[in-house]
Amino acid sequence: MALHGQTTILSLPANARPAIEVVGLNLWYGKFQALHEVDLVIRSGIVTAMIGPSGCGKSTLLRSCNRINERLGYVTTTGTIKVLGQDIYADDSSAIQVRRHVGMVFQRPNPLPLSIRDNVLFGHRLHREQRSSRSDEDGLVENALREVLLWDRVKDRLDRKATALSLEEQQKLCIARLLPTKPAVLLMDEPCSALDPEATRAVEDLIWDLRGHYSILIVTHNMAQARRASDECVFMLMGRVVEHTKTEAMFVSPQKQETSDYIEGRFG
Repeated sequence: MALHGQTTILSLPANARPAIEVVGLNLWYGKFQALHEVDLVIRSGIVTAMIGPSGCGKSTLLRSCNRINERLGYVTTTGTIKVLGQDIYADDSSAIQVRRHVGMVFQRPNPLPLSIRDNVLFGHRLHREQRSSRSDEDGLVENALREVLLWDRVKDRLDRKATALSLEEQQKLCIARLLPTKPAVLLMDEPCSALDPEATRAVEDLIWDLRGHYSILIVTHNMAQARRASDECVFMLMGRVVEHTKTEAMFVSPQKQETSDYIEGRFG
């Protein structure tokens, strides 16, 4: 694995199925069109960052990938989004199942007012078809917390309220809460915006460690973070994808003038 901050692309089979395929996506909030004919392919097993000025459609696109936007009755869309080859907006597609396989991490940590243990098991219990044994659940909790590097910190206080954890620990717990349902894709909407620099670095390191095991799409306003913690980068402007390439190439030699202007701080 590459060190944190490097952008070496993982070696993936040439025929590896994309994690996400967006084709001709348009989205309206009422009469306002937020996304315009978006075409985008997110490769499997890597970290892809989306950057762009506020209001450019990054979070809207991210939330479209697990159907959160449809909770708003005034949102309409055209086009298609496929996750691992499955059209998530098809008539026979279940939003609940989509969210089981496409996990979401929000800007501010949102642990449930339950114990650490019950937080980790919440999604698993929601989606399970039959009751799991106590020992099976214990194994799920330990594995998930180990994967997000929390186990050693919290193993002796699993029954304490998750809301008592630090913000860094809460955000890691929110990631751990997704893992027992075995998601293929993790969506992260500015997951470090509420964290201090030290906690931000810890969460970035965790994202880098999860790379390869999951396909990760992250929205960030932090240019340094995008460069440090992603393999590929997408620049959006006014609801459109302007450029999508390897992260280092985008920051060293962007192909579009709009990308260069944004990265160099001339607007946004």
